[in-house]
Amino acid sequence: MSQQERVLSYARELIGRASVTPEDAGCQQWLAEKLAALGFQCEHLRFGEVDNLWARRGEQGPLLAFAGHTDVVPTGDLKAWSSDPFVPEIRDGLLYGRGAADMKSSIAAFLVAVEDFIAERPEHSGSIAWLITADEEGPSINGTVKVVETLEARNEKIDWCLVGEPSSTDAVGDVIKNGRRGSLGGVLVVQGVQGHVAYPHLVKNPIHLAAPALAELVAQQWDEGNEFFPATSFQISNINAGTGATNVVPGICEVVFNFRFSTELTADELKQRTQAILDRHGLEYRLTWTLSGEPFLTPRGALVDAAVAAIHTVTGREATLSTSGGTSDGRFIAPTGAQVLELGPVNASIHKIDECTPVNELGQLVAIYQHILDRLLP
Repeated sequence: MSQQERVLSYARELIGRASVTPEDAGCQQWLAEKLAALGFQCEHLRFGEVDNLWARRGEQGPLLAFAGHTDVVPTGDLKAWSSDPFVPEIRDGLLYGRGAADMKSSIAAFLVAVEDFIAERPEHSGSIAWLITADEEGPSINGTVKVVETLEARNEKIDWCLVGEPSSTDAVGDVIKNGRRGSLGGVLVVQGVQGHVAYPHLVKNPIHLAAPALAELVAQQWDEGNEFFPATSFQISNINAGTGATNVVPGICEVVFNFRFSTELTADELKQRTQAILDRHGLEYRLTWTLSGEPFLTPRGALVDAAVAAIHTVTGREATLSTSGGTSDGRFIAPTGAQVLELGPVNASIHKIDECTPVNELGQLVAIYQHILDRLLP
């Protein structure tokens, strides 16, 4: 079969498996069998209810790892889909199905690229690895982070990591994610005194108490960003208070918020500045923090240069480097010292009803990945 036929066949195989997070639905076993036939040593690493796969071919450095996830988000209302999300279908040049863009097509393209690279260069330099999890769309507790901990414990280091997340905006390869902002979440509970709205002298309304502090947090300029990152943002996602009755002042007000932050600030600095604002307003509160990931950046170097050159060779496009968007599992790999990039399909339909990806771009993705292999592991 041609590259195009194989990548489409593999993408269909993976999409046809209902691997809603944290289920893997046999995707990793199928992939491991393919990789073992290419000479990879495969380890199935299960943590909690999550399946993970680490596969490696070669013992010497440098090590180039392909990273991704076999789990997908829930489908939502099945009746809203134009076709069964787990029965891949091609319509008008688009491959439809849950995971078509995020990110089973990338895994299929990884596999075809590696197959053809090894066929042409069976004695390639360095090593190739795969780090695949079924916990990227879930809490990300027993997935990539645990595999990385396992590798670190035995001093197995990734030099370059290519994550197949859907990074592209309008056409494959137009955008490369060479970093991500950090994500720091907080749950603020402001204490008041519940009572009847007609007796304001007997109550302390926590909504009223919290409002000026929240306004200051929203108006705060946390930093100005830098050449790689936009300014740090503070966003409130939920405010909950009240008993449901119109004549009762609530006793507490809960505020859920998130920082997406640049390398100009640390998580500790954000915590300290937030708490200083809350204290200045004299609030009685509890504050719980969750750090989902530190910001990371891969500057121009071997991996970025290889990806930019590969994209230009295959598509003629000049890729834009970006750190925008949400978090990815790259946040667990970058702290080990690896250069990390995200490069995958167009992201316009990810997590949506009728998720899809252009069929003709799958072959381009294969060619881009293979060119990167050619440049890094000659």
